[in-house]
Amino acid sequence: MLHVVLFEPQIPQNTGNIGRLCAVTKSRLHLIHPLGFTITDRHLKRSGMDYWKSLDVHHHENWEAFSNSPARPARVFMCTTKAQTLYWDARFQDGDGLLFGKESAGCPPWLHEKIGEPFRIRIPHENPDMRSLNLSTAAGVVTYEVLRQLKNLT
Repeated sequence: MLHVVLFEPQIPQNTGNIGRLCAVTKSRLHLIHPLGFTITDRHLKRSGMDYWKSLDVHHHENWEAFSNSPARPARVFMCTTKAQTLYWDARFQDGDGLLFGKESAGCPPWLHEKIGEPFRIRIPHENPDMRSLNLSTAAGVVTYEVLRQLKNLT
């Protein structure tokens, strides 16, 4: 199983879209609080549509609670624009997790340090004037690379 981990997500539409991605790919979604919205938010439900009820979602009060959870992934890869390793160069295993930071600031420096290299990965882009992809787009890109590597597609 693949795990998608959102650290303090702020935009309900992104979380809804990622929830739908997780439901379709049978991946587990971890939401690390605080969230910038409530789960009952109408935008979240609209983005996740009827997929939200099929979702394997786990809520964690904070990073420490996530780290101590028996439902957590075996290894965690942080997706960040600050990484040197490209996501297609990482070698994923069943049970791995993909960590994405909050939309406005990514993951805090202490978390970058805790994850460390080579578990920090990035999606390359051609335009240096652009900061990054949208969170839900980035999650989709990397999720399907993991599934490709695991040959988990049907």
